[in-house]
Amino acid sequence: MSALPPLTAVRAFEAVARHLSFTKAADELGMTQAAVSYQIKILEERVGAPLFLRKPRQIALSETGARLAPETAKAFDILRNAFADLLGRVESMLSISSVPTFASHWLAANIGLFQFAHPEMAVRLESSSQLVDFSTEEFDVGIRATSGPTPGLIAHELLRAEFAPMLSPKLVEEYQVREPRDLLRVPQITPDDPWLCKWLGLAGLPSDSTPTPPFSRLGSQGLEAAAAIAGRGVAMLTPQFYTGDIADGRLARPFELTGWDGHIYYLVYPEARRNSPKIKAFRDWLIPATESLRGQQRS
Repeated sequence: MSALPPLTAVRAFEAVARHLSFTKAADELGMTQAAVSYQIKILEERVGAPLFLRKPRQIALSETGARLAPETAKAFDILRNAFADLLGRVESMLSISSVPTFASHWLAANIGLFQFAHPEMAVRLESSSQLVDFSTEEFDVGIRATSGPTPGLIAHELLRAEFAPMLSPKLVEEYQVREPRDLLRVPQITPDDPWLCKWLGLAGLPSDSTPTPPFSRLGSQGLEAAAAIAGRGVAMLTPQFYTGDIADGRLARPFELTGWDGHIYYLVYPEARRNSPKIKAFRDWLIPATESLRGQQRS
């Protein structure tokens, strides 16, 4: 089987044959007219016959060129259609990787609004505490809580990962929680949580303050919140995710003092994909949609 001629030369031939003009083909391909002529020369040498008849102020297909042109045009049409179909499939599915807390306490409840605004697009949402590697995993965007943007990624701030102690209203009364020191008498769901130590320090308690032995160690803000609602102890939670639970009396936030260790929830995606229509659509929806969360923090 003989090797195919250079694709650049074939592409130049298809464009010249369609326009019957080296100048128009060069404009379309973003090449100089001399470069297009050179590519045609390469192809003619490979074919062993002229492909165009050069006439004063015009060109025409030779007999060989006239036989080759329809098949070349058909081949490029097949390629165009294949890539158009692939692009349509790619752009019709948005894959999101999100840290569990943001996924379960905000995104899952609100992603339907995005789909309502973009009914042509399907959404795949996966929650994981692992940072997605866009170079090896098939995700379009990620939502992660980090202390700063990652090189090579565009990052949009969604909200600060603030924290405050929360517990069930029943425990507030049972342990008579009236000032921060009273929390030390309440079971701590995760007593070695760095958020707890930082918050106690902000409240003016000694750095060596030690809470009572743990009820459990769950390692997930969502699970810790569930345990706190069930009356098992104090959990350090991001207040903006639990306004409904507080309003409905399932959780109590006895103190307005809020801690922050510099971590921020970001929407991230590769710089090379910043112009992807589906990523732009999700970004343009998500940033305004989370404005209320950021507004709560400003207030």
